[in-house]
Amino acid sequence: MQDFSQIKTPCYVCEEELLEKNLKLLDYVQEQSGAKVILALKGFAMWSTFGLVQKYLKGCTASGLHEALLARENFKGEVHTYSPAFKEEDIAEIARISDHVVFNSPNQLFTYKDRVKEINPHAHLSLRINPEVSSSPKDIYNPCGIYSRLGTTLANFDEEVLKYVDGLNFHALCEQNVDALEEVLIAFEDKFSKYFKGLKYINFGGGHHITKKGYDVEKLIRIIKDFRAKYNVEVYLEPGEAVGWQTGFLISSVLDTFHNGIDVAILDTSAEAHMPDTLAMPYRADVRGSGEAGEKKYTYRFGGNTCLAGDIMGDYSFDTPLKIGDKIIFEDQIHYTFVKNTTFNGIKLPSLAIYTKEGAFKLIKEFGYEDYKMRLS
Repeated sequence: MQDFSQIKTPCYVCEEELLEKNLKLLDYVQEQSGAKVILALKGFAMWSTFGLVQKYLKGCTASGLHEALLARENFKGEVHTYSPAFKEEDIAEIARISDHVVFNSPNQLFTYKDRVKEINPHAHLSLRINPEVSSSPKDIYNPCGIYSRLGTTLANFDEEVLKYVDGLNFHALCEQNVDALEEVLIAFEDKFSKYFKGLKYINFGGGHHITKKGYDVEKLIRIIKDFRAKYNVEVYLEPGEAVGWQTGFLISSVLDTFHNGIDVAILDTSAEAHMPDTLAMPYRADVRGSGEAGEKKYTYRFGGNTCLAGDIMGDYSFDTPLKIGDKIIFEDQIHYTFVKNTTFNGIKLPSLAIYTKEGAFKLIKEFGYEDYKMRLS
């Protein structure tokens, strides 16, 4: 039984045993399918865990220079770097530290290909494709929506790129099952398979919810094996949320309670600053020991400790009244949380901690005023 009484809040806690469970499943996909799985840092970038992660995954995929530096400095594996548009001031360093450089458009590739190869002759070049098919649950997360800026459509594809690229990438999913991948692959192959000859790899992108209960892992393996055999290419997957999925929580404390038509509890955390996807997706985070509003005897609306009126986590019910100092556990808050959190209102960033496989609580980092100040001038 975990004891939260001495934990200084707010604090993100990654459970090492659960993280390794996800990693072992992803490694099983690699072993059975022959694909390479790399970590998408945009979804999970707790680099204090990389010693464990790199035992199972083949590398990292970065969304720009800073993520690529984090991968190169802290992860022993391949570094793949993609950006919707690279900056002239960054491209030399990106070329130096990346094993794969992925361009968003033919124009970007033609602009920087010679620079990249001059600096790093061993770097692989790739082009991101937009297959124009996606069943992403929300438009904000749909990279293949109408007028998308992400990837090259068939209408904008320039066959000249084939002289320079080693692979093609697509990314069309968002926390989805293998059936969604199958739908995308049909469109991708229909439009672009005529260009696969001579390529070394195809990157299936991220959004594969492999570690979620009910995901059809065996079907994914079959699809990858069939694709590899059909086109004689390597296949990459680059999940982010599937690595950090249900591997830990955000623990907070009750600061105040009062009644204003409904019982309200103010916490020392924030949906806006610390759990941004709960507002952007949106979704209602699970709280340990709670029920839906009205399900249990005492219902509270959880509010964050900022001035934003909409900084609300949701309505939760409990068997007993909440009191100041009670600990509140928001489940599954390790992926897409601290990679996106902010110091809005000067609110303190949650600490980062790990529950080790041996059952020990290990505080990794605390944040304070300087972290807020140094973002400003």
